[in-house]
Amino acid sequence: MPKLYLLDIEGTTSPISFVYDVLFPYARERISDYILRHSDDPALQADLRLLAQENAIDRASGAPIIYFPQPLSQDPAKALEASISYLLWLMNKDRKSTALKSVQGKIWAEGYEQGELHGEVFPDVPPALERWHESALVAIYSSGSVEAQKYIFGYVRGGDLTPSIDAYFDTHTGPKIESASYRKIAEAMNTDPADVLFISDSVRELDAARDSGLNTLLSLRPGNPAVLDHHGHRAISSFEEL
Repeated sequence: MPKLYLLDIEGTTSPISFVYDVLFPYARERISDYILRHSDDPALQADLRLLAQENAIDRASGAPIIYFPQPLSQDPAKALEASISYLLWLMNKDRKSTALKSVQGKIWAEGYEQGELHGEVFPDVPPALERWHESALVAIYSSGSVEAQKYIFGYVRGGDLTPSIDAYFDTHTGPKIESASYRKIAEAMNTDPADVLFISDSVRELDAARDSGLNTLLSLRPGNPAVLDHHGHRAISSFEEL
């Protein structure tokens, strides 16, 4: 019996279509307006500084990426224009940028609070979270920001699911395909890696988690891409199987 259930979101607790057909287009359509309206917000300015830092690191490593100068050192109008263009480029490439995820999370937060967005999870998720939370810890680990994660589970049409979730982790912890990230999470939750069960639709993530000593399950949900090689991970199609 796991002492900690660690869950991915996209393709595990929530349909991939919710992310790609609802959340991403919503942010894309509003990102320009949001940045212009919040250009003086210290939190957004911090995101843009991080964006430039990420770009510099990627270019230094030889990653295929366009050049993005430090935005706050430029003319304000040009800085905002450059920021918007670069964020859209990252979205087009589906880059797992911590800065991008933070900006997207802020845009989605407005949508949830204004009633334009609602979290979406598979039907078996709410009862499973409640059941597991009675005897174990439950945590989320997603490339989306912690803020965005909380809104997904807090604004589900059927009710707030956050009381059944103990912690949230995003890429500030580390990349999801690196084993060190999972050791950090186990340590943060004061749980032995052998007592953690990580569920995800990504074999690469599951491989990293297994390498760090975690138990794993492959999520095969409707709408997920076919997985030809499970790499030895046991597969489930519903949390009702646990």
